[in-house]
Amino acid sequence: MTDMKPLRVGMAGYAFMGAAHSHAWRTAPRFFDLPLQPQLTAVAGRNADGVRAAAGKLGWESAETDWRRLVERDDIDLIDICTPGDTHAEIAIAALEAGKHVLCEKPLANSVNEAERMTAAAEAAAKHGVFAMCGFSYRRTPALALARRMVEEGRLGTIRHVRAQYLQDWLTDENAPMTWRLDKSKSGSGSLGDIGAHSIDAAQWLTGQKISGVSALLETFVPERPLAGDLVGLGGQGGADAPRGAVTVDDAAIFSARFDGGDASAGAVGVFEATRYALGRKNAMRLELNGTKGSLAFDFEDMNVLSFYDAAESPDAGFRRILVTEPEHPYVGKWWPTGHGLGYEHGFTHQVVDLVNALAEQRQPEPSFADALQVQQVLAAVESSAVNSSQWQKV
Repeated sequence: MTDMKPLRVGMAGYAFMGAAHSHAWRTAPRFFDLPLQPQLTAVAGRNADGVRAAAGKLGWESAETDWRRLVERDDIDLIDICTPGDTHAEIAIAALEAGKHVLCEKPLANSVNEAERMTAAAEAAAKHGVFAMCGFSYRRTPALALARRMVEEGRLGTIRHVRAQYLQDWLTDENAPMTWRLDKSKSGSGSLGDIGAHSIDAAQWLTGQKISGVSALLETFVPERPLAGDLVGLGGQGGADAPRGAVTVDDAAIFSARFDGGDASAGAVGVFEATRYALGRKNAMRLELNGTKGSLAFDFEDMNVLSFYDAAESPDAGFRRILVTEPEHPYVGKWWPTGHGLGYEHGFTHQVVDLVNALAEQRQPEPSFADALQVQQVLAAVESSAVNSSQWQKV
């Protein structure tokens, strides 16, 4: 690996997503044959002690307290953005204009306007061989990648229904403390953008169709939360008697959707739900597609399994359970023997693999900023519908 051309990475942010991305950059070249050698050159964060500790723990060579130093450094080729959404546009545009590739976490931005400016910067940079990708990591789950392959092979026929849920429960305690994810100025939205964006991207990617219109409902169940407390995972425990701040995002998002049909004459219809208040559901990212020839169903809480119903078989055969751990399944052949499943972190490793291969081949990695802009437009249409009594809103 030491003889390969390096891909020197600078990462902004080092919390939940920063840890996941760090693991991916470290792991990818040790299991996959990559044309470039990722180097964890520098990580940036505002807290000097915190970022230095993270650099040592996560394997970065150096630490900065300002993301601008990452952009200025000559020894960095790519900027990996793992910060809250309110900083994405400024960092990404500065990096692209400085000639550095960009990987940006989802959702792309906090508004359509920001996403449009980021996309314009990415398209301008691509003309000079500098590329940008948005991190919708669920695309790299082997079972979902297999589902896409089966749809492309025509095994479902014409897609008629899309059913998507993303269910978590880490906010159900009314005294869980305020975090940046509950502040619209930092996060852009709540369940809608945090987890619903994944469902939107995955549904469009699987079907090859774009959402063309929505009717939506957004709900905030707990309008105020403690301003301090002990964080555990994404949530935690705040003091019941502590000062409280206003929650300015949605707790739950529900919307119906129509798809444009892609190359077909008529598109599918869809139902989407995203919530962080579904007790007992820890990370139930679920998708089901119903077509004219068959159906597919997936639940991330059983992420190594894909369920398939083939209408050509006996009608009483029901769904067939596919254990997605065979060498011929997407990504799996580089990992463990058959039956030894993969986990959440592997999607980020596969994301690095696909990104590095695309950069080495000087081609646009997917999803592009333009793809992520389209998801942002769907998010905006959902919000617009919800504030207008669920009126139908075109995307």
